[in-house]
Amino acid sequence: MKELRTEIEIDAPPERVWAALMDFDSFPEWNPFIRSIRGTPAVGSRLEVTLGASGTKPMSFRPTVKGVVPNRELRWLGRVGLPRIFDGEHIFELAAVGPDRTRFVQRERFRGLIVPFLAKSLDRDARRGFEEMNEALRTRVASGLRP
Repeated sequence: MKELRTEIEIDAPPERVWAALMDFDSFPEWNPFIRSIRGTPAVGSRLEVTLGASGTKPMSFRPTVKGVVPNRELRWLGRVGLPRIFDGEHIFELAAVGPDRTRFVQRERFRGLIVPFLAKSLDRDARRGFEEMNEALRTRVASGLRP
């Protein structure tokens, strides 16, 4: 298993950060990593996600939502091919660290036979994508734009 983890603090309560994160329709306007999401964030539902860090070719996949805790967590499981070839559990976590401040954590657990062969590109490209999105989310929330 390989895990990537990034975090950023955002000057806003978790409810505002969550609202921006759940506004899937606006992702193409501001999100440089997850370029689009279609679907309903409900446990068991499938989403249509297109993502890619800057300078990479975007990829699309259909993960299954595994957890939703409003204002706290969204997680999904995506697969390439059959189970245990390349599985990625993507997790967004929000935690209040003050009355108007949120720690946003974005992480992913990768499992499967081909993960060791992709470790360097995951460290380079996926981590950069996470960091780009984290900064863009902070800017989006700070701008006060609402869904």
